[in-house]
Amino acid sequence: MTETQNIEYKESWRDEYLKWICGFANAQGGRIYIGVKDDGTVVGVEDSRKLMEDIPNKIQNILGFVADVNLLNKDGMDYIEIMVSPQEYPVDYNGQYHYRSGSTKQLLRGNSLTSFLMKKTGIKWESAVVPNIAIEDLDKESFDIFKREALRSGRMDEESLKVPREELLEKLGLLSDGHLTRAGVLCFYREPERIIGGCYIKVGLFEGSEILYQDEIRGSLLLLADRAVDFIYWKYLKAKISYHKETRVETYPYAREAVREAVYNALIHCDWSANVPIQIRIDANTLSVGNCCILPQDWTVENLMGRHNSVPFNPTIADVFYRAGYIESWGRGIKKICDACEGLGADEPEYQISGCDIMVTFKALPSAIIDEPLEAQDGPLESMDEPKNGGKSGGKNVPNVTKDVTKEVPNVTKDVTKEESLDTKILTILKDRSADTTDEIANTLNVSRRTVQRKLDELRENGYVSRVGGRRYGHWEVR
Repeated sequence: MTETQNIEYKESWRDEYLKWICGFANAQGGRIYIGVKDDGTVVGVEDSRKLMEDIPNKIQNILGFVADVNLLNKDGMDYIEIMVSPQEYPVDYNGQYHYRSGSTKQLLRGNSLTSFLMKKTGIKWESAVVPNIAIEDLDKESFDIFKREALRSGRMDEESLKVPREELLEKLGLLSDGHLTRAGVLCFYREPERIIGGCYIKVGLFEGSEILYQDEIRGSLLLLADRAVDFIYWKYLKAKISYHKETRVETYPYAREAVREAVYNALIHCDWSANVPIQIRIDANTLSVGNCCILPQDWTVENLMGRHNSVPFNPTIADVFYRAGYIESWGRGIKKICDACEGLGADEPEYQISGCDIMVTFKALPSAIIDEPLEAQDGPLESMDEPKNGGKSGGKNVPNVTKDVTKEVPNVTKDVTKEESLDTKILTILKDRSADTTDEIANTLNVSRRTVQRKLDELRENGYVSRVGGRRYGHWEVR
C-alpha cells in the first residue's frame, strides 16, 4: 500500500476518527485503514468482528451516510479498510463540519463554513436576497455607466438597454422572486457597505513601514470600476516626462491596463462576506492589490499564472462586468496583466496566496521612477478629513478620506500636470467629460469659476470648442 493524500493509517480504532471520515465525505472522498502504521506496516486489530459491526453503524447513525467497510487480512492479521465516497450534501459530526484539504483535516468555521455550505447546496453568497433595499433605491449613475459601457463594448444592444430597471436587473440575474440579490446591491447601490461591510477600496501611500496618506474609495462596484484606477493615477502616481521632438511623452511606472485589470479581478473575485475591503498599497517601487478570496480547490499560484478556465467566485457579478466590457470570460485576465507589463517594459507581476488572501504586486519600471520624496499629487481631493484617531500612524499625521470619492474623481486617462497650460487642462477634461459644467471644471482644476468661464470663452472664440444644446442638457465639442 502506498500512502496518498486521500489515505489515512490508524493503528487502532477510536470514535474520534469519525471526524476524518466526515472530512473525506465533505471533500473528495478517501480511505482509512485501521490496524496499519503510518509507514503502511500492518499490525492488525483486536476483535475485528465487533469493529466490523460497530464502525458501519456509527458512520450511518452519527454521520448519516453509508460507507464501505471491508475486513482484510495480511500475514494472518486482520485489518479494516473504510472506503468513503464524496457526498453531495454537507456531512456534520455532532454539529461540526470537517473537511479534508491536502493531507490535513480542517474544522470549518466562519466564512469558510458559509462558503462550503453554499457550495454543497448550490447556493452562491452573491445570490442571497437583500430584503431592505428596493429597486428605486439603486443609483442612477451606476446604471448610466453600465449602459454606456455595455453599448460601447457591443455586448448588449440599445434595445436591450432601453428597458425599465426591473427588466434589466432580471436579464442580468440580479433579482430573485422580485427582490434584489447581494450581487445587485453590490453592482448598483451607491452605498453597498451599509449592507455589506467592507465593500470599498482602501488606498495607501507608504514610505517603508510608515503610511504617508490614504483614501477610501466608496461606491457601487460599477462606480469603483469606472473611477478607482483613474483616481489612483491622478493622485498617487507621477509620470516621468520626456519629449520626442515637440511631443510631450508621459511614462508611468506601472502599466495602467495591468493595474486596471487587477482591480477588476479584485472587485469580481473578492469574498465580500469577509467584510474586508480591497487594499491597494503603493510605495516608491511597488504597487500591490490585495483582496480576500476563496480559490477553487487545490489552486496554486502556478494555476493562476498558467492557462486555466474562468472560475469566478461571484459569477453573477462577473457576468455584469463581462456585459459591460470590463472583462473577458475566458480566464485571460492574468495573461492580459502580464502582456500589459511586458508592453511597458516592466517585470511580470508577482502573485502571492496566503490563506484566504490573494495579492498581486507590480514592480515599477526603473526608467519611470522619479527620485523625489513621495507626496500627495495635486488633485480633486486636496481637502481631506482627518481620521478619528487624530491622524497618527507611524508618528505622522495621515489624512484619510472616508467619503464617496467617486463623485469627485475625474474620469480622465491623462495626468493633468502643472506644466500644462490651463487651456490644455480644460480641453483634456472636455474630451472625456463633455457634459461637465463650468463649476465642475473649476472644482476639478481647483481654480475659480470666473477663470474657467473666461478660458472657455477664449477657446470658443478661437474655434477650439463649441457648445451644443443648452446649459442644463447640452455638452461641449472639442475640435
